[in-house]
Amino acid sequence: MPRSKNNTARKNLMRRVRRQRLKYITILPSLVTILNVICGFTAIVFASKGATLGPGGFSYFAMSGYMVVLAMIADMLDGRLARMNQSTSSFGGQLDSLCDIISFGVAPAFLILKVLEEKLAGVAGLNPTAATLLERFIWVAVAGYLSCAAIRLARFNVENEEDESAHMSFIGLPTPAAAGVIVSLVILHQDTLQTLPSLNIIIYALPFLALGVAVLMVSRIRYPHILNQYLKGKKPFAYLIWVLLLLAFVILNIQYAALVLIFCGFAASSFAKWFYYKVIHNKHNLVSAAHSALTTVDKGKIADHDDVA
Repeated sequence: MPRSKNNTARKNLMRRVRRQRLKYITILPSLVTILNVICGFTAIVFASKGATLGPGGFSYFAMSGYMVVLAMIADMLDGRLARMNQSTSSFGGQLDSLCDIISFGVAPAFLILKVLEEKLAGVAGLNPTAATLLERFIWVAVAGYLSCAAIRLARFNVENEEDESAHMSFIGLPTPAAAGVIVSLVILHQDTLQTLPSLNIIIYALPFLALGVAVLMVSRIRYPHILNQYLKGKKPFAYLIWVLLLLAFVILNIQYAALVLIFCGFAASSFAKWFYYKVIHNKHNLVSAAHSALTTVDKGKIADHDDVA
């Protein structure tokens, strides 16, 4: 008798699983999401080729960074297409996060490793001990970045809502923006390597920046959704002028400082705002409150003295 009950329960469970099987998917948004992960994989392949020159005279490191930027564009378009078609689904969200961990987690982390690997090749011959310590620190920084990217995406999947009105801001630095900070600096370094060798300092700062954006990804700092907040719907005419100026700046300076200013400025802006309100503003309020309390106490003492007199 117990065996028959177990068999019945197992059949009921399998029946519920079959009902939950995926039957339909939206083709166009899913294809764009797959394009995202293909760009991320291509970025890894290019990064493995090193700093040698590829097609068009670009180094493979720079081409790897550009592929991550293309993955960002695909990541921006897939959700937009799904919402325009009113075809958002849990499948699309899960697929998007799986692709994002490759394009914005693994690819930038691998790019950091390969770029610094070439720089440390000269140090290893001079001081093997220092080179070993630096390699370990780089591994820790890259592992921290990758782990925080995975946590950020998992948290987004749990907290995400399909309603468009809920997508006005992000909790924590989005993974595409974090990857943009890394790859934009690599692109800047590679494109100006021949003319400005002093920018080698950028490469040595990459592990520290990776740890910094890793912390921002898992933080609760709120970052604005640029497209939904500033470009969607009716806006003042001045918005159009600013957008056109920004696009012109990006087009004219795409190989130099534009990407760095955009991604680093976005990552730093909300942190600076949070730091001001949480630390400086609160400290000022505490000082004002303490001063008011002391003033009240002093006035009370004077009033008591007058009453006694």
